[in-house]
Amino acid sequence: MVTFLPSRPGRLADVPSFERGIGGAESNVACVLAAAGHSVRWVSRVGTDGFGDHLVEVIGGYGVDVSTVHRDPTRPTGIYFRTAGDRSTDAHEVAYYRAGSAASAMSVDNVDPGAVRAGRVLHLSGITAALSEGCLDLLRELTAPRPDRPLVSFDVNHRAGLWQDTDGPRVLLELARGADIVFVGEDEAEEAWGVTGGPEAIREALPEPSVLVVKEGARGATVFEGAGADGAQPRRQSAGSRAAGAMGVPPLERSREWGRVGADGTSSAPGCAPHPPAATPSAEQSTTFVPALNVDVVAPVGAGDAFAAGFLSATLRELPVRHRIRHGHLWAAAALTAHGDLATPPTRPHADRLAALDDDAWGRLRLGPGWTQPAQRAEEEVRTR
Repeated sequence: MVTFLPSRPGRLADVPSFERGIGGAESNVACVLAAAGHSVRWVSRVGTDGFGDHLVEVIGGYGVDVSTVHRDPTRPTGIYFRTAGDRSTDAHEVAYYRAGSAASAMSVDNVDPGAVRAGRVLHLSGITAALSEGCLDLLRELTAPRPDRPLVSFDVNHRAGLWQDTDGPRVLLELARGADIVFVGEDEAEEAWGVTGGPEAIREALPEPSVLVVKEGARGATVFEGAGADGAQPRRQSAGSRAAGAMGVPPLERSREWGRVGADGTSSAPGCAPHPPAATPSAEQSTTFVPALNVDVVAPVGAGDAFAAGFLSATLRELPVRHRIRHGHLWAAAALTAHGDLATPPTRPHADRLAALDDDAWGRLRLGPGWTQPAQRAEEEVRTR
């Protein structure tokens, strides 16, 4: 969708003007991954209006393949307005105008399965499933088990206001159980599924994914790999078809580098491998927790998508799980220290160096606006509490 960002803080009723941007969970992940040098394809639908032109041009400008984005002559491009506040507070307002939008018309019949499944990783969002019955049928098809399926990444992204009935939580759980990598916030799991008791309880409720990433807000993130909490074994995928993007990612071709805050944006103050390693059915479950970073927050939006992109980027590179989580935190920090939903991620060498810090240095690290830029890189490691 096209996003309209307020010119100043305040209620939507009081904000006099807005600046146009882009928004959307999958497209955000696609843009950030492409900006980091990965080869990414975005599969979607937009209108033939000027907003559709803007989305295709801007997303394509990040280096994303937009050749399979369908232009719908009968439906408009979705738009939304939001206030400048934190999405997690009651004061935050979002006004969506996407009923009958081009994206809501996606279905099994009009999305090219070859374009979607050509990548090594297929990244999906629960937001898309809420847009229409056609979109939900499409996500069910894409998460269904099949031998030629790429590795499926699913961000739960529970938005209660998007679901017109009480089936939303059940549908999101169904889709998550069909994915290989799942991202879910601790608060989301409680709101959607009534699951309390921390990451372990969420794993018990969701044992099927090979990799479960539980975002714990200002505390950090926990990742479970291997057999689920009830002994369920993870699914195995065809090794030749694995790995990342926002609906689909072609094989990697380019090497272009381009308080405490959690992966979901909440704060208490402010050479690629051919495929990621598969968990074997006999592997026991491993659990890894990595604390969140100290970040001087500029805008607490877009961090969840950036975290997913950073984690997937590191997964594509077969980095250890602790480094995958740290890359997620670092990419989220890039989003949190910039205006808007999208921010340029740190370069690969820069992120690798920070991800390799010992636990004490990681805990003392504090990142502020501009930390991903060359002039700031020499300073961030000495900016401690």
